[in-house]
Amino acid sequence: MKTALPRTPLVAAVALASFGMIGHAAADTSALEQRLLELESRIAAAEQRASAAEQRAELAEAQAAGSPAPADVEERLARVERQASGEEGFSFNVYARSGLLLGEDRKSIDGGPNVTPAGGLGGHVGRLGNEPDTYAEAILNYRMQFDNGAKAHYRTMLADSVTTSNDWTSDESNLNVRQVYAEFSDLPSFTGAFENASIWAGKRFDRDNFDIHWLDTDFVFLAGTGAGIYDVQLADNWRSNFSLYGRSFSDFPVSRESPGDTGSTDSLILTANNYFGNWQWMVSGLSAADNDERDIGEGQTAADSGFHTMVAYHGDSFFGLGEGNFKVALLHGQGLGAEVKGLGSAGELTDDAQATRLGIYGTTYVAPNWRLAPVLFGEVSKDRYVDGDDYKWLTLSARLANEITQNFEMQYEASYQYMDLDPNGRGDLNAVSGDFGKFTIAPTFKPQVGGFWQRPEIRAFASYTDWSSDLNNYGASSFGNEGFTGGQWSFGVQTEVWF
Repeated sequence: MKTALPRTPLVAAVALASFGMIGHAAADTSALEQRLLELESRIAAAEQRASAAEQRAELAEAQAAGSPAPADVEERLARVERQASGEEGFSFNVYARSGLLLGEDRKSIDGGPNVTPAGGLGGHVGRLGNEPDTYAEAILNYRMQFDNGAKAHYRTMLADSVTTSNDWTSDESNLNVRQVYAEFSDLPSFTGAFENASIWAGKRFDRDNFDIHWLDTDFVFLAGTGAGIYDVQLADNWRSNFSLYGRSFSDFPVSRESPGDTGSTDSLILTANNYFGNWQWMVSGLSAADNDERDIGEGQTAADSGFHTMVAYHGDSFFGLGEGNFKVALLHGQGLGAEVKGLGSAGELTDDAQATRLGIYGTTYVAPNWRLAPVLFGEVSKDRYVDGDDYKWLTLSARLANEITQNFEMQYEASYQYMDLDPNGRGDLNAVSGDFGKFTIAPTFKPQVGGFWQRPEIRAFASYTDWSSDLNNYGASSFGNEGFTGGQWSFGVQTEVWF
């Protein structure tokens, strides 16, 4: 007969909590709340241990009764313990945002971090109070650990993005499987430089991509379908990742005289990502066979190869001035590598295309309840799509937040961008230059404030946006459209969630 095990850690935790609440009723409220949070965590852990202990008792009783076999019992006991510790089993992660963005006339307006003419070239601006979409990622993970110590991780990621405000969006849906891969680590047959290495294959985002959250842009985004190996220890202070990703360029025109004739090819990206302490040096070679058959204009040849490199520093303080962190990255690419963020994602680049981009951001607390995140982000490129074209843009942005209560803070964001864009006759585009500015105020509610990455949160916001009238003439952005010509207010609400 099964006897229920007493959950002694849980009983003790409750008793200690009762004693503490009686003995310190006059203690500081915030300190008491912190103790209660820690207590809840200990109670949850105690319950998990008690559950695992009950399962061990069940298995032990089954073993004593002669079924199942002892080896099976030990395997099941080990699995129960791994699941209780979180080393094995199913987990679920999410990123999502959804909001309503309205203009002064109470009608939906265009928006997004890439709303300016430079947005199509990677020139993002501040995202707070500037997002009209619903975007969601659902990440399903399953982790396994084997008797020999080896581990396996399987991931599937679903994502969807729409701009409509309707509840039923099947006609506009972009539902997509963005990741499907398996990764193996702690393999006992790996020794030497590969002792701590992990291998993977499938469709995925590279593990070491990193971004500027406040602009909703990656410094670098390496993704596709392929295989790789992480954490090869080449020296005491030298760790490397190696990968081969494939992406597809399909159904591009090969002739203006016969627009129905299309071609297709695959873009391959071979990358070595090297780490030396806080420093990172990434180098990639790109190839897309037959992409030079693409028609990109009279006398123009599309690139079928390219080169890309990035040098980055991941700081563990706020530029050495105080607590926080910062990141700096300098990227350069030529040919197919001139799309310096989304490696291998652009096939219309010329053989002579080249681009150089700089990104800098940091996060810190400037006072006990005030946090600051400044950003500098810019790029120069030329011969990108047409011989002689020339593009320059620079974004300066800062997010400031004042934590007022445990559940409420005021967020502010100022964003400025300068653009000098010369398409040199590409399509219907016109040369323009000018600047863009946006200021946003966003009262924000959340279950608990504290830190830059604390989510979920619900915001209301008001933004004032203005820009140089010359930018309305570019021809490939929302600027200049009816009801979207600068010097206007917008309002809205948004939620953002991740866990």
